[in-house]
Amino acid sequence: MNKRYRQAAVIVIAMFGAEQAAAELDRLDDQDLAEVSGQGGIYLSGDISINEMGGPIENSYFGCCDNPDKKCGARLAYRLKADGGWMVLDEIRGNFAFEGLTLRVRSIDSGFGGDGELFNRDVMEIGLPDIVRYNDVRFKIAGSNMPRPTDPGFRQTDILAVEMQGEVIMEGNLLVFPTGNP
Repeated sequence: MNKRYRQAAVIVIAMFGAEQAAAELDRLDDQDLAEVSGQGGIYLSGDISINEMGGPIENSYFGCCDNPDKKCGARLAYRLKADGGWMVLDEIRGNFAFEGLTLRVRSIDSGFGGDGELFNRDVMEIGLPDIVRYNDVRFKIAGSNMPRPTDPGFRQTDILAVEMQGEVIMEGNLLVFPTGNP
């Protein structure tokens, strides 16, 4: 087949495919739409880097990663009780990548040993990705009396230092149950 015939064949196939695609598209009224079922949710993939070279803040606590007298990386402080101490993820840095994290709303109205019928509400379902790849991820788990190291009277006790490299296989779903009044 010469070049001119191949080009004509491609154009005819493209036009025929476009006509078929256009012919398949049609408006659905409310009744027709009610008969359509689908799957809702969000599918996420990502490659996230956190302070690989140190954070932008430089003060008496934070600094460059090559300075051994300073803390390097991000900080996340959270309190579980209104009058309790602070749990801290400190010096967070590194890179991790994942593919296939899903988010969707799921209704719990049965199961859980009969508790689901009593609950009878929606929950957030986080579908864990199959594989998470870690590259030089580091952080410390600590307890602190204040959320910020710059607060007066700040004291922190490091509990555990974590370093992760390689791949982790994850399976299953994480359900987040709402509390309180929406």
